[in-house]
Amino acid sequence: MLKGSIPALITPFTDEGDVAYDTFQKFVDWQVKQGSHGLVPVGTTGESPTLSHEEHRKVVELCVEAAGGRVPVIAGAGSNNTREAISLMEHAQKVGADAALVVTPYYNKPSQAGLYAHFKALHDACDLPIVIYNIPGRSVVDMGTGTMAELFELPRIIGLKDATGDLDRVASQRAAMGPDFIQLSGEDATALAFMAMGGHGCISVTANVAPKLCSQFQEACMAGDYKTALSLQDKLLDLHRCMFLEPSPAPAKYAGSLIGICNDNVRLPLLAATDTARSFIAATIAELGLDPVDLG
Repeated sequence: MLKGSIPALITPFTDEGDVAYDTFQKFVDWQVKQGSHGLVPVGTTGESPTLSHEEHRKVVELCVEAAGGRVPVIAGAGSNNTREAISLMEHAQKVGADAALVVTPYYNKPSQAGLYAHFKALHDACDLPIVIYNIPGRSVVDMGTGTMAELFELPRIIGLKDATGDLDRVASQRAAMGPDFIQLSGEDATALAFMAMGGHGCISVTANVAPKLCSQFQEACMAGDYKTALSLQDKLLDLHRCMFLEPSPAPAKYAGSLIGICNDNVRLPLLAATDTARSFIAATIAELGLDPVDLG
């Protein structure tokens, strides 16, 4: 089962703006050694919209290689073009990913029937398990619980990354699909409540820079030790908030630059974190006492 702390990995760039593949693989290895329970390459935090198809595929391949079977890799494979999503899924399966994270089609605004048809086409075209990514704030479509329940009848639709911020959904989806439907939070700040209501883990932005603390938090939740989890949540809350002071992943990359895992380069139309955001992020990193990282 996919569970626990699963960072939505940043994609580090060189000073010239190219993908820093060697740094990325070292970053993946560090994440696993810090206790992350899974990995998501080329999601939103990985700047998938501005990577070429060649870069996208290579990042997935190198993530699988660096993970080396130690933790599952859930490859970002979403598109608002069904044929393109199938192609990305087929590649992810070919290089050994364990599952695909597929966002609801953005911009096109399909109906619920269209959403079902899209995900069924992906399911039927590829043997890779699918985690649906529901994020209405970015995709402008919201998959209903009824549609999700219909899709869960297909054997390789295994769960959901829920970034709606609506905690009632966790209970409603658990009631509709049962406890075997994997529910992963897409929002760090509410992950504690999400887990208490029946969630299985979090696809986390904060875990890029604080993987050990996020792993410990998730392990406490999974053990039912919500007193410890609350203490860790209190400790991490300011960092969670920092990650979205400005469009993601600019804050995460700046935080990463402070501890030595990457530089702060992002690709247009995103911009690097402003001085105002940097001051908050730097103060939070210092207060947490996050140690500098030597990726080797």
